[in-house]
Amino acid sequence: MVFSPPGKNAAMRKTSRKKVRLLYERRVNLFSLFVALPSILASGILIWLQPWSLESKLGLLFAELFAWWLLAMMLQEQAIRPLQTLANVVASLREEDYSFRARGAATDDALGELSLEVNALADLLADQRIRAIEASALLRRVVEEIDVPLFAFDPNQVLRLVNTAGEKLLQQPSVRLLGRTAAEVGLANCFAAENETLIPLPANNPHSRWLVRSSMFREKGVPHKLIVLSDVSRALREEERKAWQRLIRVLGHELNNSLTPIKSIAGSLKVRLADALLGAEQRQDFERGLEIIETRAGSLNRFLQAYRQLTQMPPPVLRNVAMLPIMERVAGLETRLTVSVHADAEIMVRVDPDQIEQMLINIVRNAVEAALEPEHSRNPLEENRVETRSPEVVMRCSINDDNAILTIEDNGPGLLNPSNAFVPFYTTKPAGSGIGLALSRQIAEAHGGLIELLNRKSDKGCEVRIVLPRN
Repeated sequence: MVFSPPGKNAAMRKTSRKKVRLLYERRVNLFSLFVALPSILASGILIWLQPWSLESKLGLLFAELFAWWLLAMMLQEQAIRPLQTLANVVASLREEDYSFRARGAATDDALGELSLEVNALADLLADQRIRAIEASALLRRVVEEIDVPLFAFDPNQVLRLVNTAGEKLLQQPSVRLLGRTAAEVGLANCFAAENETLIPLPANNPHSRWLVRSSMFREKGVPHKLIVLSDVSRALREEERKAWQRLIRVLGHELNNSLTPIKSIAGSLKVRLADALLGAEQRQDFERGLEIIETRAGSLNRFLQAYRQLTQMPPPVLRNVAMLPIMERVAGLETRLTVSVHADAEIMVRVDPDQIEQMLINIVRNAVEAALEPEHSRNPLEENRVETRSPEVVMRCSINDDNAILTIEDNGPGLLNPSNAFVPFYTTKPAGSGIGLALSRQIAEAHGGLIELLNRKSDKGCEVRIVLPRN
């Protein structure tokens, strides 16, 4: 079996179509000649038998032949032109131009019925195209309005589609993202991850957790990969918080049941110790031991009561409040260091002012303690040298789109591992309880916001960034 090149086959088909069209036109001319031939011959014989001059006979014969030619041309026009019109309409449909229609469409002849069918086909294709355009526009609108990042990649892992949520996640506009590979935009781990698995995004942020959903689709026959990301960080933290709350409730219940009688028995023994026949030194030892037992039992009970705040946080009661008075009131509560406040008096946010104030008190207290902490030199040859600096804490509030951004900065020594700062029970202070930041994040997320703690890049110290929706 011999195969011809595609170009050659197309040329042969074009030549065949041309031959068929010429053959059809010649056939119409021949049929018109055959129809008129008997009458032409009869009239020619009659004219030739008349006693007229030769010039008259030839003139009449020429006139008769000219009239036949005109009639043949009219017949050809009536037979060929409608078919050419229909061919042009079909060609325009093939080119997705639905504005042409066949003329002379009627139900009383075969050619008119063919024109009616072609026009009906054109109307149907035009309606389907309008519906496809509307469906495509609706799909693009849904893709843009959906609040989860969505990406589509071709077989070469080149980004071909991204929605607004994806632009926000990658912090770049679509004009800079489209045409780049998954590795270039920082989504290479999405291809390596299996479907319905968790990955950190961006890759350098270990706190975030995104659920990856991937599927395949085809566009113009080419397979593409659709990746949909869902931020489950808050949901996971909520489950983690509930687990801590259940653990704290169980521990608190069991320890309280033990601490209460221990403290009571220690107090009773201390009272009865005066009647015991003991030497002065023995009595002093017993009193000191019982006092330690009673004191540590009370401290442990207060410690547990502090942790119970994580399990008893009520839902926020929202109302529109100005942020500046709250920030100034929190700054005024700190007497160890002057806290600078920078905010516009017009910034209004719909929050629970009591909970927000408690959150800021915890964060500002931590910032002041960090700023007052002496920072030792990190040079191994100068380990005992203490660097002198002026402690500073700055609290700011600004507006970004529909959110209020609160930042608390200090110039302390910073944190070696900021990722553990929001874990309950974790603290770097000798007398800390480890619930201040955990409680602050619980308050921020209860308001629909978020809180971040990171070391400052431009200077020493830490920065706490709180994002609160204004409405």
